[in-house]
Amino acid sequence: MAEHRIYGMSFARIYPLYVQKVERKEHTKAEVDRVITWLTGYDEAGLAKAIDDEIDLRTFFAQAPAMHPNADQITGVICGMRVEEIEDPLMQQIRYMDKLVDEVARGKKMTSILRGSTVDA
Repeated sequence: MAEHRIYGMSFARIYPLYVQKVERKEHTKAEVDRVITWLTGYDEAGLAKAIDDEIDLRTFFAQAPAMHPNADQITGVICGMRVEEIEDPLMQQIRYMDKLVDEVARGKKMTSILRGSTVDA
């Protein structure tokens, strides 16, 4: 079976699309950064480096400092798929990130998006 094209897409290409999506709904880049850092363990410098180095999504998640232990609490439908039922771990991680950004754009409360984690944690 052929590998998904999304795995080879640059995080630098996808990140501005996330920011545009939330800004259209009057939310901020900082909120996007918050959910991505919560999910992956990257800090702001790590995100900036991933963008500058134009690493692909496979590498972005492979090099993620630590996926959040509550990531498996992310549920719902994104791109027509239930994220909790996706069997491919990399695809599931990508869709988790998509889902979190969607929730920011919809105006969901940050504590709810972060699955009960404190906003500062």
